[in-house]
Amino acid sequence: MPAQKISVFLADDNLIVREGVRALIGTAADMEVVGVASDYDELVAGAERAAPQVVVTDIRMPPTFQREGIEAAKQVRKRHPGTGIVVLSQYDEPDYAIALLSEGAAGYAYLLKDRVADGDQLFRAIREVTTGGSMLDSRIVEALVRPASLGTDLSSDEEELLKMLAEGKPIKAIAVARRTTPADVDEALQRLFLKLAQAASGGAASALRRLKLLHQAIVDREEQGESLSRLLPTGIAEKLRREGRRIGETETLMVTVLMSDIRGYSTIAEDANPTVLARQLNEHRAEMNRAILAQGGTVMQFVGDSVMAVFGAPLPQVDHPQRALDTARTMHDAQMEVNRRWATEGLPPFELGIGLSTGEIAAALLGSDERLEYSLVGDSVNLCQRLQQFARGGETILSEATYGALGRSIEAEMLPPAQVKGRHASVQAYRIAALTPA
Repeated sequence: MPAQKISVFLADDNLIVREGVRALIGTAADMEVVGVASDYDELVAGAERAAPQVVVTDIRMPPTFQREGIEAAKQVRKRHPGTGIVVLSQYDEPDYAIALLSEGAAGYAYLLKDRVADGDQLFRAIREVTTGGSMLDSRIVEALVRPASLGTDLSSDEEELLKMLAEGKPIKAIAVARRTTPADVDEALQRLFLKLAQAASGGAASALRRLKLLHQAIVDREEQGESLSRLLPTGIAEKLRREGRRIGETETLMVTVLMSDIRGYSTIAEDANPTVLARQLNEHRAEMNRAILAQGGTVMQFVGDSVMAVFGAPLPQVDHPQRALDTARTMHDAQMEVNRRWATEGLPPFELGIGLSTGEIAAALLGSDERLEYSLVGDSVNLCQRLQQFARGGETILSEATYGALGRSIEAEMLPPAQVKGRHASVQAYRIAALTPA
């Protein structure tokens, strides 16, 4: 069976450009254009029908020729988390690219229209954002690096670090490439900034400012990815507004948080064809999303191979622990079914480890009328992430509070008290063992 192609939705108001890019994508054996649009409304409606893995869009389109392409792409991502976005622009000012990368989510690429056909740049960008990566046009990188480093004696190691930063690589990705820790990378970048600042003058100072903005955008994006927050699913923000919830107003809720992670994903990714892996990840996310929504949960974020959800917020649910547990079971079952299908294609299975944690959290709508984010803060959020790490493939780990809220009537193994990061006292947890595949 041939590998499924990366599905691409293309948007540009210029017919010649649009058809030229469509023809170019058509030459790639692992991609296909599943729809086109010429304005904001067509892009939102068409992508909703096609549910593409990647949206390739111009920045300015009708009706106002401002930021319709980016705004429409953000709407697509709200409805279909994980959709990759490739922005095509005629502007080679680094500020535009920095603004894009500061949007708060991975999976963005910024390319210049006049260089789209150069080599395989567009193809690489599409493949990169499909799996959550980011990419900047090399001319943008050059505009960031050369002025900032002018007149500064940099070592080859420092030049490599500066280039990776200017490419928009996340701190964690740089750490992996350099075989060190994110903290060490951040410290090295601060030393590099200091060295550049000491030699900076005139245009170099302006370039350094841009690099610092890019660095902050990357840090902010990583922090947001690790926090349990994302744009609210379609309709929920409006419902909360109708109920009189004010932006910035905090409320206290009892919830159950769910976090899942694919075991051994890094090893799978190392040996996999990126196109095939992207398709697997997309199928996995779709099944997880379906399971969570079926129990009235709120999908908070997809971060790489992890899924985060909450039950009991923003709308209270008395039975949130049971809903979360039922969802975890459905997620395991659904993934087992997907694995069986993949086995016929010779594809590696995904095995999930899931954590559940029940407790009190503080929740608030943050942002503006145009962009709302639902944020949760509380110990149960952090604890859930730690518990998830205890789970082997197919297992679900419950916090003591979740186990107690379920009435202790479920079959679960009490684990030895364990120390987890960020807590002084030991944590008591319970394991629900993996089911044996039929």
